Amino acid sequence: MDLNGRVIRLRSEISKNKDGRLLPLSGESLEVIVRAQRERTLGVPSVFYHNGKGIGSFRKAWATAYEAAGLNGIIVHDLRRTAIRNMVRGGIPERVAMSLSGHKTRGIFDCYNIVNESDLKRASESLQSHIDNQSTELTVVSMTEEQKVG
Repeated sequence: MDLNGRVIRLRSEISKNKDGRLLPLSGESLEVIVRAQRERTLGVPSVFYHNGKGIGSFRKAWATAYEAAGLNGIIVHDLRRTAIRNMVRGGIPERVAMSLSGHKTRGIFDCYNIVNESDLKRASESLQSHIDNQSTELTVVSMTEEQKVG
């Protein structure tokens, strides 16, 4: 972690796809990391820990956390889908979103970037707005004989 630079560098040896990547921090994510760093126990190398020990089993920690929050039935991939959808709908270019999420292929990224009914409605409204803003004035242009023959 580089809190001065506001980034986390994920080392390739601990990454699922074996590619390291940079995770810039801002807003609430930065606040959570700064708070965890400030409240951490000296001598514990982990950022997130419980009872003085680093989290050993992510699955167990996740189950405990979502149960305590009353979110039974939510899996960690639901959050990944939400993050990807938020990035894309927030205007982040898909290639950049793929880099942040660690997706190497478009196919797997698209599995997380789920299109729903509200996306389709927004697209329809956007298309109609574009059509409404088009010039209704027609311009007639003469064709040369060569253009007419084709």
